[in-house]
Amino acid sequence: MRPISLVLGGLAVAVAAKIGVTLMEQPSFDNASPVQRASLVSAASAAEEAAPKPVTAPEPKVCEAPEDLLESIQQERALLETRKQQHAEREAALDLRAETLEIEQQRLADLKAELEALLAKVEAAHTSDVDRLVSLYRNMKPKEAAAIMNDLDIEVSVMVIGTMNERDAAPILAALSPVRARAISQIILERSKLPGDQRLDDIRL
Repeated sequence: MRPISLVLGGLAVAVAAKIGVTLMEQPSFDNASPVQRASLVSAASAAEEAAPKPVTAPEPKVCEAPEDLLESIQQERALLETRKQQHAEREAALDLRAETLEIEQQRLADLKAELEALLAKVEAAHTSDVDRLVSLYRNMKPKEAAAIMNDLDIEVSVMVIGTMNERDAAPILAALSPVRARAISQIILERSKLPGDQRLDDIRL
């Protein structure tokens, strides 16, 4: 559309120039005849109609966001901010739990090591005491050791006889009362079995 407007504008300028030249060559308008006046008026009107009218550019429309859209955007931003804060709080809670769990695991590991060291110490002391007790009974005469074991707690007698070697335990076991000797022998035999297979209820002391 713009090239056509330029062409029409050029034609209008040319027509106006032609009319100006004609007016300069013709007698003045006041001295012209009625026919000449009518011709000049017609030519001027035709030139005026042929001249392109100025085209005004449309005013830009201002697009305003509706209130409900603005409110929706604000709500979405508030929701995102809330979720972001909740996510940060959740991460902080997880970090705290992980740190607490690590501390607790370290504490349990230290406690386990302490208990193992204590148990090892108790076991070593127990083994040392048992070895000392066994050594005492082994250095006794068999009849003297048997006389003490007849009145001794059955568990201690079993522990001492079971810890001794066969050469030292046999004379003491032979010197015990028959009931005591059978009970100690049966307990030592059942002790080698699994707990579910042990039969200790019918033992007479």
